[in-house]
Amino acid sequence: MPSYLTKRAGFWHYARRVPLDLVELDTRGIVKETTKIRIADDPRGIRAAAVSSRINREVEAYWRGLAEGKAAEAKNRYDAARKRARAFGFDYAAVDELAGRSAVEILARFEALVSRKAVDMEGDAAAVLGGEAPPSFNLSTMFDEFEKLSRASIADFSEDQLRKWRNPRKRAIANLITVVTDKALNAVTRSDSLDFRIWWQDRVIDEGLMIETANRDIGHLANMFRTINQAHRLGLEPVFAELRIAGGHDGQRSAFEPAFIQSQLLAAGALDSMNEDARGIFYLIVETGLRLSEACNLTADTIHLDAAVPYVSVRPDGRRMKTPQSQRDIPLVGVSLEVMRHFPDGFPRYRHKADALSAIVNKQLGTLKLRPTENHSVYSLRHSFEDRLTAVEAPEKLIAALMGHKYQRPKYGSGPSLEQKQKWLQRIAFKAPVVSF
Repeated sequence: MPSYLTKRAGFWHYARRVPLDLVELDTRGIVKETTKIRIADDPRGIRAAAVSSRINREVEAYWRGLAEGKAAEAKNRYDAARKRARAFGFDYAAVDELAGRSAVEILARFEALVSRKAVDMEGDAAAVLGGEAPPSFNLSTMFDEFEKLSRASIADFSEDQLRKWRNPRKRAIANLITVVTDKALNAVTRSDSLDFRIWWQDRVIDEGLMIETANRDIGHLANMFRTINQAHRLGLEPVFAELRIAGGHDGQRSAFEPAFIQSQLLAAGALDSMNEDARGIFYLIVETGLRLSEACNLTADTIHLDAAVPYVSVRPDGRRMKTPQSQRDIPLVGVSLEVMRHFPDGFPRYRHKADALSAIVNKQLGTLKLRPTENHSVYSLRHSFEDRLTAVEAPEKLIAALMGHKYQRPKYGSGPSLEQKQKWLQRIAFKAPVVSF
C-alpha cells in the first residue's frame, strides 16, 4: 500500500491529492498532515508509515462520506424528478432516452411546461425533459440498496434468517469485486460476468468446490442487478442472464437405515457425550421429522404435553416459515415424547441457532463414528422419518401434513387429525432407550 509520505521541515508528512471526482466537494487540492515524527528519529519512515496509514484510513473514510452524500443527493433529485414528471402526466425519461422518442411527445412535454409557466423552473424542466441523471451505484454499495428495496419481503425474518439472507449475497458481491474490481453497476459488462464465471469454473476444478455454489453466486448477482435496475429505471443490460454453469446439483442427504437408528443412534448411552439440549433435539427429530430450525425454536407455548394427544406446534414465532405448509401439529410418541417431558419449555440454548446445533451434532456423530457416509448428517433423520412412513404405506396426504410439504391435490377440510397422525407415528415408533438428563 502507498504510504503517501513526504519530507518537510525535518518531519514526515502525509500528502495525497484529492480524487478528481471529489474536487468539488473537497477543495483542499492536496491533503497534507504531519505525522509529528522527526525524520532524524525515523530515517526509514517505518513508524511514520504506520501513522500515515492511519491518517489515510481517516481521509478515505471522509471521502467515502462525501461520495455517499453526493450519491444520496443525486438519488433524491432523481426520485423527485420522476414524481414531478408524473405530476405533469409523463413518465420520466433521461435526456438520451427522450431524444429517441417521437417529436410529438417531445413537443407535448414542452407545451406542458409552457402551459403551466414552468419553463424557467429548473426542477420542473429537469423532470419533464430528463435533466436528472439516474443514480449511480457501485458494487460495494449495491447490497445496501438491494436490502432497502427488499425490506417488505424480509420484514418478518428473524435475526438468524436475516443473517442467512444477507451473507451469501454479500459474499457474491465480494467475489465479483475480487474479479472485476469495485466499479459502477452500469460499468459491469457481459465480458465481466463471463470472466466471473470462468473464475468460478477454475475454483470448481482447482479447489473442488460445488458447481451449485457458483450458480448461487451468479443467481444472487442477477437478482440484485435486476431489482435495482427495475426500481431505478437504470436501463442496465442483463449481464448475468443465462450464465449458470451446467452440471451442478445439490447433494442429497442420505437417510439413516431404521435398523441403524435403533441399534446405534438409540443405543443406551450412545449420545451421552452431546450436551443435553443437543441430545434432546436429536431424539425429538427421530420421531417427528422436524427441521432443525423448527425443533430449536419450540417454546412452552408450542409444546402441548397435557393434551389428550401430546404434540408440538410448528409456528412462525418471530421468524418466517420455510413454506406455508410448514405450520403444522405433530404428535409426540416414543423417544420424542420421553424427551419433551424433560424439556417442557423447549431448548433455549439453541433458539434461533440451528446452524450452531447442526455443526455440533454432526461433529459429534463423526467423532462417535455414527455417520455411515459423509452424506449422513443430523438432517438425515428427517429423510429417514419420511422413508419410514412410506414403508408402512401411510397416506400421502398424511405424510405431507407431518413433513410440512405441499400436498399436490386441492386442499379440502382441515386435514388429518392428531389422532390419525398419532396412529401412524406409533406404527413406526422405535423402541425408546432409557433417557436421562
